[in-house]
Amino acid sequence: MTTTVDTSAETQTAEKTPKKIGVPKEIYEGECRVAATPETAQKLQKLGFQVLIEAGAGEKANCPDSEYEKADCQIISDTETLWKTADIILKVRQPLENKTLGKHETDLLSAGQTLISFIYPAQNKDLLEKLAARKATVLAMDAIPRISRAQKMDALSSMANIAGYRAIIEAANNFGRFFTGQITAAGKVPPAKILIIGAGVAGLAAIGAGRSLGAIVRAFDTRPVVKEQVESMGADFLELEFEEDGTGEGGYAKVMSKEFIEAEMSLFAEQAKDVDIIVTTALIPGKKAPTLITTEMVESMKEGSVIVDLAAEQGGNCEVTRPNEVYRYKGVTIVGLTDLPSRMANQSSQLYGTNLWHLLNDMGGSDGYKIDWEDEVVRGALVAQNGEVTWEPPKPAPVPSIHSTSTPGLAVQQAAQAKAASGFKNLGSLIMIIVGVIALTGIGVAAPQNFISHFTVFVLACFVGWQVIWNVTPALHTPLMSVTNAISGIIIVGGMLQLTNGAPQITQILGAVAIFVGTINIAGGFLVTQRMLKMFQK
Repeated sequence: MTTTVDTSAETQTAEKTPKKIGVPKEIYEGECRVAATPETAQKLQKLGFQVLIEAGAGEKANCPDSEYEKADCQIISDTETLWKTADIILKVRQPLENKTLGKHETDLLSAGQTLISFIYPAQNKDLLEKLAARKATVLAMDAIPRISRAQKMDALSSMANIAGYRAIIEAANNFGRFFTGQITAAGKVPPAKILIIGAGVAGLAAIGAGRSLGAIVRAFDTRPVVKEQVESMGADFLELEFEEDGTGEGGYAKVMSKEFIEAEMSLFAEQAKDVDIIVTTALIPGKKAPTLITTEMVESMKEGSVIVDLAAEQGGNCEVTRPNEVYRYKGVTIVGLTDLPSRMANQSSQLYGTNLWHLLNDMGGSDGYKIDWEDEVVRGALVAQNGEVTWEPPKPAPVPSIHSTSTPGLAVQQAAQAKAASGFKNLGSLIMIIVGVIALTGIGVAAPQNFISHFTVFVLACFVGWQVIWNVTPALHTPLMSVTNAISGIIIVGGMLQLTNGAPQITQILGAVAIFVGTINIAGGFLVTQRMLKMFQK
């Protein structure tokens, strides 16, 4: 007799076992961030993950172990146990040599595990080879494609935002005056002048912080497309009369021509003599940071000026920058700190943890977790899998256009079709005009005199109203509600007159409808206007 054992329940239980996320303590010297805060850990748990935290991992980010325990996280005291137990390792910094264990963090990875952290694959080819040798799956948060769908996972932008804000705070700490101008009984204080080089995420954050402190802010960028963003934040955009666009792939800047570089260096030399603070943010992916502020420019700056170099970790934009140092060079304070996001560790950890949560959510959570090569975001961040280095991802195929089609006859055909469609559209408009003229002529001949006068006013009102509404900037549509409220009030008055002056029944019905519709318009208009005004109230 054969006994059949039903293992389906056991199989289902095994399948439902949640994947474990491990968050180790960062070992990079001076690093205070952590890859998951208690808040983001709870979000990960809602995705079905079990969260393991190394003891003390969040202490420097003001996230003690007790807070993680309240968030139902499991605290692991042994580093190696954490790495071996977790299915997915979340880190901030790239794997490094752990001097306490006497091992490199890559050696703690096992086949089939997933590591998600900053990797910087373009600068760390040897690290990629080590990670691939462990046959682990590695996703680089710094390689997330800069596309609209991936903004919520863009950790580089999250950290750059904090770095730009903190750069102004560091500049204020090392600057000997107010940022805002003041006139006091003791004398006049001129406003500080700040030059921001590079108007990316960090640059825009620095502009916002500088303007909020009352400084005069100027900004320069090789990408003309950012001019509107800079000016909308109250800063002056410095332009070169040079027809060259510095917009590169993925929203980054590209290497400019020799002539353009000479022109911008001349601009920087001129500005250095006038401004009090310079913040440089210029970086080109995979390359050393370009030198934009020379020794001569630094020497030409006023005594007490400050330079904050956000590119210090990759060589610096200033020729005299010393990474991880703040020192004075001939009266000018040079700030070369490379840990600005880490100096606001709690906020940085919260934003970075949210970026990771969004990524894991898009990857299916615990139950549906998978590495989807068809997903543009996942494929862009994937740098190693199954023993192979998968970085760089293939570039998307260019979208064919009428100018680049491989079939010359097709372009001619499409142009002819477009021309024919335009002709039909013009003919249709002409027919409509002719029909309208004939209809108005018939009305003028057959209708009574009173109707003609009222109809003329009606047509003119429709035309004027159409011109007024369609020629108003969309940004002013909400304030326009106040005007439409007034117009609706006149409509209600007219409707009331029709109800009380003994007009025919059909006229009274139309008057009642006008009152009803006008009342709705007035009430809705005031409601929308009130909501708009509340947006500007603190």
